[in-house]
Amino acid sequence: MSTLNFPQGRPIDLACLGRLAVDLYAQQFGSRLEDARSMAMTLGGSSGNQAFGVARLGLKSAMISRVGKEQMGRFLTETLEKEGCDISQVQVDEERLTALVLLGLKDRDTFPLLFVRENCADMALDAASISEDFVAQCRALAITGTHLSTPGTRAASAAALAYAKKHGVIRVLDIDYRPVLWGLTARGAGENRYVADDHVTQQLQEMLGEFDLLVGTEEEFFIAGGVAHDLIASLRAVRKVSKATLVVKRGSLGCCVIAGDIPFHIDGAPSFKGERVEVLNVLGAGDAFLSGLLASLLQGMDWVDSTRIANACGAIVVSRHACSAAMPTQAELAHWFSGSRNPKVDADAQLAHLHRVSVQRKPWDELCVMAYDHRSQFKDMAAEVGANESQIPYLKKLLVLATEKVEAEQQLQGHTGVLIDGSSLGMDALASATGRGWWVGRPVELPGSRPLRFDETNSIGSAMIHWPTEHVAKCLVHYHPDDALALRLEQEARVQELWDATRESGNELLLEIILPRDLIQAGEEDSAVLRAVERFYDLGIKPEWWKLAPMQESGWAALQKMLAERDPYCRGAVILGLNQPLQYLADSFAKATNPVVKGFMVGRTLWADASKRWLKSELNDQGFVDEVAANYTTLVLAWRGRKGAATRSPKRKAA
Repeated sequence: MSTLNFPQGRPIDLACLGRLAVDLYAQQFGSRLEDARSMAMTLGGSSGNQAFGVARLGLKSAMISRVGKEQMGRFLTETLEKEGCDISQVQVDEERLTALVLLGLKDRDTFPLLFVRENCADMALDAASISEDFVAQCRALAITGTHLSTPGTRAASAAALAYAKKHGVIRVLDIDYRPVLWGLTARGAGENRYVADDHVTQQLQEMLGEFDLLVGTEEEFFIAGGVAHDLIASLRAVRKVSKATLVVKRGSLGCCVIAGDIPFHIDGAPSFKGERVEVLNVLGAGDAFLSGLLASLLQGMDWVDSTRIANACGAIVVSRHACSAAMPTQAELAHWFSGSRNPKVDADAQLAHLHRVSVQRKPWDELCVMAYDHRSQFKDMAAEVGANESQIPYLKKLLVLATEKVEAEQQLQGHTGVLIDGSSLGMDALASATGRGWWVGRPVELPGSRPLRFDETNSIGSAMIHWPTEHVAKCLVHYHPDDALALRLEQEARVQELWDATRESGNELLLEIILPRDLIQAGEEDSAVLRAVERFYDLGIKPEWWKLAPMQESGWAALQKMLAERDPYCRGAVILGLNQPLQYLADSFAKATNPVVKGFMVGRTLWADASKRWLKSELNDQGFVDEVAANYTTLVLAWRGRKGAATRSPKRKAA
């Protein structure tokens, strides 16, 4: 056991008070920050990273900070909440903006860092708004040194510490020394980690006695102790004003834990070996270390196991781009310690896969999708009835209204989905559907192509740079495992290209397999589809979703077994429509009671006839919406009422 006595039976494991900012990471490696062409937005700030990291490891964390009443503030609170972090104590500032940080990766030793924190929201944390009742519900409170640097944040920190002491909450200080945030360097020198300063040392030492655990790098203990470049002397100076357990982070060497007297040499302190990995980005590694350390200690682990996990968390993050987004999950740590990981972290495909799929994701246990991603079919309909193609974009927006109508009437919130193309025909409808909380799929294939070709681009990875992350890449491939070798290899190469693109962009992938008609043998359809699915797994392709034609119950059972063995994190399968009659599809759902089948994605069956009549002006807008909505409702009810559907989701009340 550790020397820290965490209270038990409280709803919040760890509250983090301090910096909460938006990180804007340059996406070009080896570039000066001045030369960055694009940036990726993630949650940042040392306290924000720690709250995020602890939540990702399965504990209940909370954030005590302040954000602006604007888009960046909402991004931070939504990101924390999605990860499972309590945000009830995040204050909202009506006047100040949320803090920003611009970061780059120039080389292995140079990480340009620019803090944009002039009078920012988190440095206006209000002491009077710190809730004693909330702090009393916590087992531990972690504060960063930056929030001891100004009178206002110091007062807020002191208030929280006083409440924590009163209620037996373990108090942790992450020294988190950033000279630029104490006004000691030029504003562009954010990466500078150490400047000796007596005033900073004094400010820290006045507060060190209020903590039970102090965590910092060697340089951070230099500033806390006030003896430049003499670690032991600095630690002894700290010990004079604090009885806290000291954790000294030493990079690849690991860390030391000192609960009592300071030894004559740092190697005489209890030491715990670090992980040796190839460094990509040191930013965020300390936050990952502390997240792993506190999550482990709070679970009752001893220092040996806690530091082992902490060092692993730090090693994983230094091997990745970004801070919070690079934090590992429990599944990643299990793989890390399994003995089967690749020593070269960035080459470990399973670790990368787990990092993507084992994080908190929006659940889609039931999915009722109307598909109107069709392009050639809408054009053919317009030509058939003599209508102008310019009407199609408006028609697709009416389909969004039909989807919206059924969601409201059938209480389908959290189960509604659409497939819409991003071409000129569907662009407006796609934009309208995005951001509603719907499942949104978007096709990438050139309609009818065999071998597979991507629509409107020769570089799918370049095209997806411009996609919202919530869009799921849907790829229909006319594929049979017994295709001619050259054709099969070409098709597989295109799917591999798409797989790689989605891993880089962060979009999920839905792979739709349709067997070519000339290779279909009666009675063997299910086995052929299953062999196709297995082939893609053999290639290392693990899509989040499979879209397949209706199968027999035995086929769905075989798919369930395969997913359990090959990718237990797969979201599941959905049933495609193939323009079959409405009743045929409704009846087919009775065979799809296996929990691996999450729902349906059906298109022309729902809207083809109504679309033709609308294009011929035989049906007005409302009549069109009502008819399509009625068809969609028929399938929703058939899905929810399918025979023996043990996994059927109950209707939810409309929000």
